[in-house]
This record gives sequence, structure tokens and C-alpha cells, in this order.
Amino acid sequence: MFRTALRNVLAHKARLMMTALAVLLGVAFVSGTLVFSDTVGEAVKKASAKSFKDVAVSVQATYEGPSEDESGRRSTRLNDRLADQVRSLPGVAAVHTNVTGRATVADKDNQPIGNDWQNVATNYQAGDGGKDSRYPLVRGRGPATAGEMALDEATAEKGGLKVGDTVRFATDGPALYKKLVGIVHSEDPQVTAGGSLALFDTATAQKLFVHPGQYDELVVAAKPGTDEKALTAAVEKLLPKGHATATSGTALAADQAKMVEQSNQAMSKTLLVFAGIALFVGIFIIANTFTMLISQRSREIALMRAIGASRRQVVRSVLAEAGLLGLVSSVVGFALGTGIAIGMRTVLDANGAGFPDGPLVISPNAVLSALGVGVLVTVLAAWLPSRKAAKIAPVEALSTVDAPPALRGMVLRNVIGAIVTAAGVAVMLYVSTLKNADDITPAMLGSALTLIGVIILAPLLSRPLVALAGRITTRLFGVSGKLAKENALRNPRRTAATASALMIGLTLITGMTVAGVSGQRASDEMSAQGLTADYQVTTSNFRGLDPKLTKKAAGLPGVEAAVPIRSAAFETDGGYGSLTGTDLARIDKVAGLTFRSGSLEAVRAGGVAVARSKAEKMGWKVGDSHEVGFFTGTDKKEKATLKVAGIYEDNAVVGDLFGATALVDPHVKPLKDEKVLVKTANGSDAGLVKEIRKALGDSPLLKVQDKDDLRKENAGQIDTVLNMVYGLLGMAVIIAVVGVVNTLAMSVFERTREIGMLRAIGLARNGIKQMVRLESVVISLFGAILGIGVGVFLAWAGGKMAAASMPTYEMILPWDRLGIFLAIALVVGVLAAAWPARRAARLNMLESIGSQ
Repeated sequence: MFRTALRNVLAHKARLMMTALAVLLGVAFVSGTLVFSDTVGEAVKKASAKSFKDVAVSVQATYEGPSEDESGRRSTRLNDRLADQVRSLPGVAAVHTNVTGRATVADKDNQPIGNDWQNVATNYQAGDGGKDSRYPLVRGRGPATAGEMALDEATAEKGGLKVGDTVRFATDGPALYKKLVGIVHSEDPQVTAGGSLALFDTATAQKLFVHPGQYDELVVAAKPGTDEKALTAAVEKLLPKGHATATSGTALAADQAKMVEQSNQAMSKTLLVFAGIALFVGIFIIANTFTMLISQRSREIALMRAIGASRRQVVRSVLAEAGLLGLVSSVVGFALGTGIAIGMRTVLDANGAGFPDGPLVISPNAVLSALGVGVLVTVLAAWLPSRKAAKIAPVEALSTVDAPPALRGMVLRNVIGAIVTAAGVAVMLYVSTLKNADDITPAMLGSALTLIGVIILAPLLSRPLVALAGRITTRLFGVSGKLAKENALRNPRRTAATASALMIGLTLITGMTVAGVSGQRASDEMSAQGLTADYQVTTSNFRGLDPKLTKKAAGLPGVEAAVPIRSAAFETDGGYGSLTGTDLARIDKVAGLTFRSGSLEAVRAGGVAVARSKAEKMGWKVGDSHEVGFFTGTDKKEKATLKVAGIYEDNAVVGDLFGATALVDPHVKPLKDEKVLVKTANGSDAGLVKEIRKALGDSPLLKVQDKDDLRKENAGQIDTVLNMVYGLLGMAVIIAVVGVVNTLAMSVFERTREIGMLRAIGLARNGIKQMVRLESVVISLFGAILGIGVGVFLAWAGGKMAAASMPTYEMILPWDRLGIFLAIALVVGVLAAAWPARRAARLNMLESIGSQ
């Protein structure tokens, strides 16, 4: 039977080509993900390990409560005295005293370079020859005085900066200026992954981030032969309790490797989910192919049964055929996936990902997983067709090949489909009533049941939908259109399986698109809801603004009000909340507040106002007094009593509760304004924006945005996510297209004699092409309509749940994008039919009529 399976694969290799392509693409997605994550993970691990190469012990300062004082600097207990004590320990070769922080450098257009959380700043520690071995100089020299700094070469290139230029940067406040005296090379993973590195002399770094004579870390290098564990214990005995920790270099490297592995796993899992979707789509193509092959080979299989082959042997033969197909396709797919992994790394590096250098890593786990998945999926997809093959009776060997296979009844399938679909719809209707948007498990279950149910019901649904489409094709294209409709309806299971592959991808794409566009609209409305200010001022590092600068901005000509927004989180018996502190005398100039009870005047008298939804949730009413505990960054909470003086309609500007800044300030350390809302006398004014930036320190971290800017920022984030989803689901759509091509090609082979007869009675070659093309279009549009319909329903139900936490949420149907999806389905139908239609039109009429 194995020889029979091998012979069948070789004999039908042309018909199996598209199925092999579907498996190949799915395996390529899986293997590309695994190889890419392994390669990048190993490179990052090695780069991290290299940074700990000479680290025997790391002593790091710890902070109890707020880590920064009012000046924005930290206070630590690591100083020169402690560093000297560590140096005196036996086995210590050297001690580096490090000061670390964040510094964002501006380019020539005053735009920040890199992401703030990756923008590293530290002190340059010149050793022998005036150089720091950690940061090899590329050009110039290391910083030595307060007016000098050095940058990594990538940051200097991005900013168009060269040695001798003045660098504009910011740490946490106004813009600072220093002369660039050196450019260094860095292999710090944070820097190579898109961040930046700024180096200062030690005294300057201490002035910027800590206090004179203080450090954030002491890095201990050991002499050869020193026991790292014993040295760590000796260092730990010298440390002030509760103010510093000592960790061995080996432990640090292990922790870093664990973090890298967790990060890689998160990325791999996300990509593998989409790879799984692509493989799931491929199952339909594989099952469809083997079903059609078995139908075409029914006489051959019956003959095998007649000469003694058992049902079990027939099943094994089909599964062996599927296994061989899966293995060969998986091997080629793995090779393609490896190429994809190399290409992904190159493309991402070209776009600023900055992965560390490292060799291509192909692990045994990646090879076995990819090949195993490919073979397993192919065999599982062929299992049902193999069972069908085993049921072919030996007597069928006497039947003619022209006899069409009897179509099984679909009553049981339709009943099961109706039950599953009803269960899915019921779960999604339940989901639409949920008030907690964080509980997504029911939504995922309901979505899966609904999608599976519709797939099961697809043959039943195909009849009315394809018939409706057939009326249009018949009216527009005459006989060819009618024949296309009849061909699509001839085998509903086949049409449904082919369309379902496309439906799955479009369901997910449509659902994500509708939810994304609706969420974007809701977010826009929330960000602008009640906002009457002309500008919102924030910082890109979310560390806030100096209140003194806010007052300075308020005094600018043309500024009617500059209102600070601060907040402090608290805990109470009713749960958690956040109190916004603001300028109550001017808040009504920048925010449209609608009170349901109480008044702003009462709030100004010393109370707090509560948003309607928050008041309902916590059971607070006007006149109530509640004791709360404000979080301080320690286990202790600062007690305070809040008196409810008003309840207002939900407003994103002031959040759940607001009151005077005096209520919040004692609990905010260091004292910073999270944002400043500016109301001008004459509306938006580009000249005034420059003055506002100047008054606030003109830092590259500053973001001065009007309402349009806020909307564009939200839209940009949503579009980025949607584009990623489109790209990741693209493989599933491509596989679905392969499925349409495969079904049509095999269908043309199956109807060779029929096509010859059509030619004989007068249907021209162009008519044959048009018939196949329209059949493809009808099937593709059927899949698209189902996908879009199910996607919209799932987005509606999920949106109802989202509306519980986003009051402004309302489902928006992006008709332009939905139209594009339908147009894509139409194009898919036309392109997928190109090769089968050409093949059908080129068949020799007499040979086709005489074919068996």
C-alpha cells in the first residue's frame, strides 16, 4: 500500500501541486517565525552576556518610596567611600562607579531621536590612556568637562551630528546644550534596538541624575581565580541594609537571558497564532483536494477493494499519500521559511530595529516542530477523505467513470451547524451584555463557535447566495454566467470548503477593521470630549512638567489660561480610583463640565467632584465623605477624607474625580504636571505655540498638540495595529487564493468531457474562459460576503462589551474598507481563474469528448 501511495503521489503530482503549495506556505510561516525568534534571541543573549563579561558583582541602589526628589534627581547610598571599601576586598580587580539615567537627543529638526525608555545616559569613566573600554571611540575623545558629551555613532548619524557640533537634549526638564566631543561604538541591546546613548563626565552625570558623590551602581571586576559567589557575599556585608543589593554577574546574565527568552516567547506566540490561522485555512484546501482526488479515483479504489484490499489498507494508503505530500512540502517550506527569517531580519534592521549581529540559528526544535506540524496538518486534513475512500464498494469498479458520484445528504451536517452557530451567537449575545471588557474568554469562545458553525453551514448557505449571484452573472454574461452558477451549485460541499478558506481570513480582517475604526472614533471623541482648550501639552516620556514652567506659560500674552492636570491614585472600601488635581478657578475654561448634582462652586469650597459612572459604581452621592488611602510607593498609604461636592457627566479631561491641586500635591512626589491645558485668546496660533514651547523649556520631549493632532495620534496607533494584522493575515488569504486555483484546476480536469461537449455545441474558447472565471468570482464573492458578515457581527458583539468601559464607543461600518475587501475578493476570483480558465480553453475538443 505504501508503494501504491507513492505511485499515486507521482501520478497526480500536477493535481497535488496547489495543495503542496498551501502546506508549504503554512510551514514557511511557522518555520520563519521559529528561526527568526531563535536567531534574534541568541544574538541578544550573546550581546547581553558580552556586556556582563567583566562583571563579577553588581551593586545596585534601591529606593524606598519615590526615587526622585523635587529636583528630579535620585538620592542613593552608593558613594566613593563605599566604592573604596569594595576595592579593598581580596579578589577585587577594579570597581566601576556608574551613574545612569535617560537623555533624549534632538535632531536638526528638533525631533527626539529614539524611544525615551531606550535612550540611555551614563558617565564616561576614562581609564588608562583617557579611554573607557566599554565604549570604544570612533571619532574624537571622551567628555571631560561639564560642557561636553559623547554620543553613539547611530544616534549621531540619525541626528546629522558631528564632533564639534552643539547637541540639544533633555533629561527631564528644559532643553540643555553641550558640545559633542566624541562618537563611540555601543553594543548595548537597548541602544542597538533603536535607542540612543549619551555620555557625560562623572560629575556632570551626577548633577543631572543623582547628587554629587553618589552612584546608581558599582560594577566589581574580579581577579582571575576569585570565587564569584564568595566575593558577592563579601560585598553584600559592606552594603547599607535596605539601600543596595549585590548580585553576581552570573545571576545577572541568567536574569537577562530569561528576560530575552520571555520577550522572544511573547513575539513567537503572537506570530505563531497567525501561522496557525494560515495552516487552519490550508486544512480546507487539503481536505478539498483529497476529496476530489478520491472522487476521481473511485473506480481505481473500488478495483483495489475487489482484488483484496481492506478498508483499513485503503485508509492507510490515502494517509500515507498525505504524509508523503506533507513531508515533501514541509521540507521545502522550511527552506523557504529560513529565507523569510533572514529577509525579516534584514528588513527590520533597515527600518531601525537594530538587532545585534549574530549567526543564523536553526535549532532542532524548529526543524522538528515545522516538519511535524506540516505532516500532521496534512494527514489530519486527509483523514475524513480517507474514511470516505474506505467506504467505496468493490462493485463500483464496474461503473463508468462518467457516472457522477452520489451526493450525501446534508441533514445531519446542517443540524450540527445550526446548533453550533446558535451556541456561538448565544454566547456573543451574552458577551454584548458584559460590563467588564477585560474578560475576553467568552468573546473568544463565542467567536470560535460562530465561525465554526458558519463553516459547517456553508454548503446550505451557498445555495441561496450563489443562486443570487448567478442571476446577476446570467443577466450580464448570458450562457457563460448561467453555466458558472450551475457549476458552483453542483457540489455545495466543494464550493463551501473553497469559499470557507477565504471567509476565515476576511472574517478576522473585517472584525479587526470594524473594531479598530470604531475604537478609533470612540477614542477621538473621548480625547476631545469636554476639551475646550486649544492645546494639550505633555511630554513624550510621560514624566511630567515642572509646575513653575506652567505658571510661566500662563503669563504669556495671548494665553487666557494654562491649567495643570495632576493625579494621585488611592484605595477605598469601594475599590480604587484616581483623583485629578487642577486649577479650579480656570478649569471651566479648558473643559466643558456638566454637573448632574452639586456644582463647581461647591468643589471650589474644598470638596471633590465625581464622574457619574464612577459615582454609580462606588455608590457615592453629593454630601458623602469617604476616607481614602493614597498610594505613596511604599506599603504605607496616606489617609485623607474626600467630601463629594458634585457629580458630573463623564469627562476624559478630568477623569473619575477632580478637586483642587492642594488635595493632590501632598501625595505626588516629585511634584509634576502630567499635562497642561492651554486656552488662547485667538484659537490656534503657530507663533504662540513656539512661545509656549519656549516658556516650558523648549525640550525635545515636549508635545504641544491641538485637537487635530490628538486625533491623528490616535488614528496613527490604530492604523499601525491594523496594518500589522493585515500583513500577518495576508498569508491566510494567499493560501485561500491557492485553494480557489486548486479547486478550479481539479474541477476543470474532472469536467474535461463536459467542456469538450460544450465546445462541440458551439461555446467558444472565450466562453469557456469566461465560464471558469465567473465560477471563480462567484465562489470568491460568496466567501467574502460570509466573511464580512460574520466579521461585522463579531465586531458588533465585542463592541458592546467594549462600550461598557468606553462610553463613547459606537460601531462604525467603514464602508470604504468593506468595499475594498469585496473588490479584493473580485480580483482574487479573476486572478485565481487565470490558469484554470486558460487550461480549460486550450483543451482539444475531440480528445476531451473521448476522454475517460
